Amino acid sequence: MSSIMSSLCLVILLLLTGCAGTTGFQDYTDYKNHLPKSIIVITPENHSLDINAAPSLLTQINYPLAEAGYYVFPIAVVEETFRQNGVTNAHDIRTINPKKIQEIFGADALLDLQIKDYGTQFQLIDSVTRVTAAAKLIDLKTGAVLWSGNATANSNEQDNSVDLNPIGVLVKAVVKQVMATSTNKSHQIAGITACRLLAVGGKNGLLYGPRSPLFKQDQQ
Repeated sequence: MSSIMSSLCLVILLLLTGCAGTTGFQDYTDYKNHLPKSIIVITPENHSLDINAAPSLLTQINYPLAEAGYYVFPIAVVEETFRQNGVTNAHDIRTINPKKIQEIFGADALLDLQIKDYGTQFQLIDSVTRVTAAAKLIDLKTGAVLWSGNATANSNEQDNSVDLNPIGVLVKAVVKQVMATSTNKSHQIAGITACRLLAVGGKNGLLYGPRSPLFKQDQQ
C-alpha cells in the first residue's frame, strides 16, 4: 500500500469518522460475542452503471481492515479460489452457504459490499464524482450479521468556491468532468469512501480487531 493511501486513511479516520456509519445505533452484542480474527472480502455487488466500480473499491478495502486489526485474505487468492470452483460473479458468490465458505478458507467472517453509486455525473451547473457503498460483516459459522454500515464521498466536499457567472460555472463543470475522467477521479473517491466505511472507534464504526494495539479498548 502506498504512503499516499496510508496518509489518506489516517486523515479520514481522525477527521471524518463521523461521516460514516448507519443511522441510529449499532447493536454490538453478536459482534463482541463472535469477534472475528480473519475476514474474507468478496467481490462487491455493483448497482452503479460503471463496470469498473467493483474492482476499484475491492482493491482499496483490505488496507483499512488491516489497519483496524484484522487479518484479511489476499484478494487474488480469494478470487482465484472461487474461479477454480466455478464461481465467477458477485451474485453467485452470495448464494453459497456461509459455512461452506468458512470450510474452504478457514476465515471467521465475510465482508459483503454493495456499491450504490460510483462515477462522475454532469449536472446542470456542476460535475460531481461520487462513490457510495454499504457493507455487512457476516459471521461465517452462524450466518449472523455482526455489523453493517454505509458511507459516501464526493469530489465537491472541499470545493467552497463561488462563481456567479453562468458561463464560468458551466465551463468549470465541463473542465471538472474532463479532469475526473482523465485522472480516474472515481477511484480516488472510492478510496475515501472505503476508509470512511470501515472506520473504527467511532459511532457505529467497526470494533478494533485482535491485531490492533487498541483491541477491546473500544468495548469498555
